[in-house]
Amino acid sequence: MTSPIDAALAATEAKIGLEIGVSNWITVDQAMIDSFAETTHDDQWIHVDPARAASESPFGGTIAHGFLTLSLASRFAYDCFPPLPGQVMAINYGFNKLRFLTPVPAGCRLRGRFTVKSAKKRSATELLRENVLTVEIDGRDTPALVADWLGMVVFPAPS
Repeated sequence: MTSPIDAALAATEAKIGLEIGVSNWITVDQAMIDSFAETTHDDQWIHVDPARAASESPFGGTIAHGFLTLSLASRFAYDCFPPLPGQVMAINYGFNKLRFLTPVPAGCRLRGRFTVKSAKKRSATELLRENVLTVEIDGRDTPALVADWLGMVVFPAPS
């Protein structure tokens, strides 16, 4: 009988190089940007001062924080990764590569697109998955960011 972690590993390995999900769109409006600025204490004017950003920035208005865009990755993942059979939890394990490619103007819609890059069994209970995350901006050719994102999927200890 195949264990849940071994079945998950085989299923994930079979999808390497394939797109496995596209999330729903999320609108990044000024209220979201202001809330993020307040939470992170990053109130740089290019994010929170629409009048000044319109007149002084090269973007024509405010832009989302790069880390705000990145923080939406968790929401995008919820849309694309249902729990695997036997999974206890999934944990953000970090990034191997992350690039912010295009600023996100206030009012834009974003979505995440995931492609499986690799998978390996780290222990009897841990499956490490690496996915390429591309955060798309509605109507734009260049994505907001591209990242190689690691996620640890945890299974119960074998009995």
